[in-house]
Amino acid sequence: MSHPSVLSKSPSDPDRADSEVLAKPERRRFTATYKLRILQEAEQCANGELGALLRREGLYSSHLSTWRRQREAGRMNGLTPRRRGPKPDLQAAELAQLRRENERLKRKLQQAEVIIDAQKKACATLRRDARRERESDMIQSAEDLALAVGVSAACRALRVARSGLYRRRHPHATSLPRPRPPPARALSPVERAQVRDVLNSPRFEDCAPQPVYATLLDEGTYLCSISSLYRILRQNSEIRERRNQLRHPTFATPRLMATAPNQVWTWDITKLRGPVTWSVYYLYVLLDLYSRFVVGWLIAQQESAQLAQALIAESCARQGILRGQLTVHADRGGPMTAKSLALLLADLEVNVSHSRPRTSNDNPFSEAQFKTAKYHPSYPDFFDSLPEARTWGRHFFPWYNFEHRHVGVGLLTSATVHFGWAPCLREKRELVLSHAYQAYPERFVRGRPTPPELPVAVWINPPPEVLAFPLALEAPMTLAESHELH
Repeated sequence: MSHPSVLSKSPSDPDRADSEVLAKPERRRFTATYKLRILQEAEQCANGELGALLRREGLYSSHLSTWRRQREAGRMNGLTPRRRGPKPDLQAAELAQLRRENERLKRKLQQAEVIIDAQKKACATLRRDARRERESDMIQSAEDLALAVGVSAACRALRVARSGLYRRRHPHATSLPRPRPPPARALSPVERAQVRDVLNSPRFEDCAPQPVYATLLDEGTYLCSISSLYRILRQNSEIRERRNQLRHPTFATPRLMATAPNQVWTWDITKLRGPVTWSVYYLYVLLDLYSRFVVGWLIAQQESAQLAQALIAESCARQGILRGQLTVHADRGGPMTAKSLALLLADLEVNVSHSRPRTSNDNPFSEAQFKTAKYHPSYPDFFDSLPEARTWGRHFFPWYNFEHRHVGVGLLTSATVHFGWAPCLREKRELVLSHAYQAYPERFVRGRPTPPELPVAVWINPPPEVLAFPLALEAPMTLAESHELH
């Protein structure tokens, strides 16, 4: 059993605790009332209006057929979800991926051949003497090559400025352009209505514009281009996703601010390599957001919500945390979202915050602390045993808290800020700088020097106004320990 190693104290003040219930992605569901309403509207539709109804509601005609059968059978509770079929063959999927990669490499090879051919022609152009004529030919060569490989790649290959190419494409107008009249080749209102009737006809009501266009073309009929088909549907609000896709919920961005120690803690778990392959130890670290002080840590052989409970409970006791004072922020790992830990934090009246799913930079301060630990000279390639890992931690964390100086807290140590010694130390620094300025004023071209300031507040995901006006709102620097001094 591992034992938490925790370091000391100071209070402050945020909010209440609550357990977060996350919304899961859901597929679109149809209520019985909605099905009956759509069936009634479909039965009242004249010829061609049914297709418009289906497109507007994002449905297929097969939906109507199924719902009619349900209505006749007297059950309108909706379709029961069916289980998915067997998983696809992994070898077939890997083979398909290799084929796609092979096609991609073939395309790149063809592009490279085109670029080399264009570069050979450009070399012949560069031998000419007339500079303007040479530049014009080079831009024309880039235009020709851009048709095959794109503008950026063409300009990079021929060392032509993209600005010159775009300037040649769009020369500056000498006067303001007049309002553009309706194009003479545009479809008339009668033609647009005819196209819409065809798209919404029973024959094509379940089809996208591309197959409609291709089918009519095979039959010897041309109405308009594919983009015009989409444009006409868009003008009538008849473009909508009809496939039964998952709609993922939107998660709110966690925004946390600390203006003093012991207001916000962040914590995370990282792996330490063990003596053999696939053997690891787990380092738990609780970090104060404002001071960067490690208030608690432990190293264990597994990830466990019980160990996290012991670490947080003992850290709160040693720091003298009052009820309703603290917010604890973490990502969405198993121990972080465990029910037992949520109950403990609720009992302690500690507010809980979690990162968004699949968002790695919502817990930047803990990640930066792990980077500082693993880039420290004392960090080995691997640990031979759990006692060796704990011995390393007992040497590293006192150094981190009491000797390591952080750019984010005015080049002070975490302990200096956490225990309130920072004002006294800043006065000493100001006195030293004042003596230096009095002795050599000519060396300070910007006037009297001052020591680095402490942040007024430290943010996780600061709001846009703080990023836009950091000085006006006295916002802190929010680059975490990835820019610390080592």
